[in-house]
Amino acid sequence: MTDRTEALQSRLAQQDPALAGLLDREVERQETSLTLIASENHCSQAVRAACASVLTDKYAEGYPGARYYGGCAVADEVENLAKERAVQLFQGMDHANVQPHSGTTANLTVLTALAGKDGKILGMSLQDGGHLSHGHKVSHTGKVFEVQQYGVNHDTGLLDYDAIREQAKSYKPDVVIAGASSYPRELDYEAFASIAKEVGAYLLADIAHPAGLIAGGVIPSPVGHADVLTMTTHKTMRGPRGGLILCTEEIRKKIDSSVFPGGQGGPLMHQIAGKAVAFGEALTPEFKTYQQQVVDNARLFAEMLSDRGMRTVTGGTDTHMVVVDLRDTDATGADVEERCFDAGISLNKNMVPNDPRSPKVTSGIRVGTAAATTRGMGKDEFARLATIIADIVEGGDPKTKRNEVHEICSAFPLP
Repeated sequence: MTDRTEALQSRLAQQDPALAGLLDREVERQETSLTLIASENHCSQAVRAACASVLTDKYAEGYPGARYYGGCAVADEVENLAKERAVQLFQGMDHANVQPHSGTTANLTVLTALAGKDGKILGMSLQDGGHLSHGHKVSHTGKVFEVQQYGVNHDTGLLDYDAIREQAKSYKPDVVIAGASSYPRELDYEAFASIAKEVGAYLLADIAHPAGLIAGGVIPSPVGHADVLTMTTHKTMRGPRGGLILCTEEIRKKIDSSVFPGGQGGPLMHQIAGKAVAFGEALTPEFKTYQQQVVDNARLFAEMLSDRGMRTVTGGTDTHMVVVDLRDTDATGADVEERCFDAGISLNKNMVPNDPRSPKVTSGIRVGTAAATTRGMGKDEFARLATIIADIVEGGDPKTKRNEVHEICSAFPLP
């Protein structure tokens, strides 16, 4: 911790001890428990420092060189740096917009630009592994656009690209979305591109979850196949919370005007600074090594659970996540989530294909390896964690596992 950071924390403690106490509790929670939520990670101290910078005070509405307020010279350079690094990470995409506040706002922005009001979109259903922002009825994307959704083969848990093609040919969407929130396998972006081209649709690749794996080169990339990419910067990208859009030059103006002034006002410049730091980190060889370890840990974890007789959706994983189908057990997703939390492990209940239970209960859990791998954990630690979670699923007392989890945490401090 730097002297400046210590000074800022001391000032906060003096001025607002109630909030400072809450932040101290969150630090303690993260230090003494394990994050196995696939949507979460631990960013570096450098990223956190950028997010805590004085750029939070700068209102930089507009884009570099075309702001609506003065004093944006530094903000322009920060945003341009983030954009340059993003394009360098995903070589082949022409343009980056680093202003979206989240992956959901990025998706809504892109769909508004490319499908338009009452336009037709084809995305993956939430129950089968998609995301709310892919057209679910409770999302704005499900209310603003006409929607059809594709799913997986309920016997295998895998996408059926022939079925998706036939659905697209019948529906003729304006935008096809290739992306998921709880689908643990690689996507065939070439097949999706072929489908989109055949029906005259744009292809949106939502890589919110696997973005870091793609940037690190450990799984196939949609670059060269998709017209536009959306992603979050805080999952496998290991940056600050936020969104990112990359697109071809052909649709650059549509995308930028849909972000601002269409959907957002002034960008969060302190978060964009954090994104710039994270993108810089992602350009290093160490980042590629980290991403391969994330995948290796997930594969081992899935194998260990399988050895304990537990069923994983699709029979394994190609990415950072493992989705466990609990229907062969007496447990529900909500029950396992609560009991794992009692043991000091954070994971989330999750729907499985053809799930008979409600989204508040679910018949599955989703486990992600990115955050724990950031702490330095490897195959030995994930083998232990698989045993702990399997024991809990089978009815073991989670409180008896708390000391073991704490021991692991103590050996692998937060960055």
